[in-house]
Amino acid sequence: MKIGVLGTGMVGETIGSKLIEKGHEVKMGSRSATNEKAAQWVSRSGSKASQGTFKDAASFGDILFNCTKGEISVEVLRSAGEETLKGKVLVDLANALDFSKGRPPGLIFGTNDSLGETIQKSFPDLKVVKTLNTMNCTIMVNASAVPGEHDVFVCGNDSEAKKKVSDLLAKDFGWKNIIDLGDITGARATEMILPVWLRLYGTFGNTDFNFHITR
Repeated sequence: MKIGVLGTGMVGETIGSKLIEKGHEVKMGSRSATNEKAAQWVSRSGSKASQGTFKDAASFGDILFNCTKGEISVEVLRSAGEETLKGKVLVDLANALDFSKGRPPGLIFGTNDSLGETIQKSFPDLKVVKTLNTMNCTIMVNASAVPGEHDVFVCGNDSEAKKKVSDLLAKDFGWKNIIDLGDITGARATEMILPVWLRLYGTFGNTDFNFHITR
């Protein structure tokens, strides 16, 4: 597939590199078409990698990955353009954390809303699928990085988009336990896991863990 990755940070690089390894073409988007970090990633990643603006990446991709910081995600998507995003599938794996009162951070959208829902409301013709936001990026693209049984959550309003994303998670990232939490309002539940994740990170001193639901 052709995939657009929005964001040039560690998450964007990890997602983009894995997708190229699996044979996809990936365009990394940023504010500038000549972003230095994106250019370095392209030079390392071979002929299936390219770069451009956020709008360029959104135009290019059949599936888009939102790898931007949650507090600027809506702004980034607006810069890509509503018409450009129309009908696209967006994998939203961002979290909007509020550090204004120090650490530990709160959630910008509180408990009665979420970034995933806000993106969907802001771009009604975009097919938002919230997933992968409850773990470190190295685990996102390699489920076997954590031994044993553990889970990834998905939610979104469009069932076909969820299936398309779930198939990619299974085939390319190695996920076996994919739990569908229903419509996009499930994003507030997965985003509220972040305070727990951050506490565990502080306790363990590393990010080599994930959640598993036993029944």
